[in-house]
Amino acid sequence: MKSLQAKLMDIRDALYSTGVPTYHYDRPENVTAPWIVWAEDGEESSFNGDNLKEEQQIHGVVDCYTQQEYDPLLDKVQEALSGITAGWSLTSVQYEDETKLIHYSWEFYSV
Repeated sequence: MKSLQAKLMDIRDALYSTGVPTYHYDRPENVTAPWIVWAEDGEESSFNGDNLKEEQQIHGVVDCYTQQEYDPLLDKVQEALSGITAGWSLTSVQYEDETKLIHYSWEFYSV
């Protein structure tokens, strides 16, 4: 079974490949859009055999903030997630009046 650390680093590296500033849990205050913030939040489905965990899926969220309508970055995020996860879904798109940012959220399930 792949280690938890290796799974998290795979997700981090895939999101880094978008070329956009990417942060785990939170972003520094001085960062301007676009940026990505991601975090794992627990275990999803797992497979046990002979009283041992054989496979573990990690669930998490990726948030992307942009000012650009139809930002090509969105496709890069989805391509990155497709390359390293068991699945993902776009769960929310919001325009934030206070910040004037478009906020996209995806859930992912690591392999």
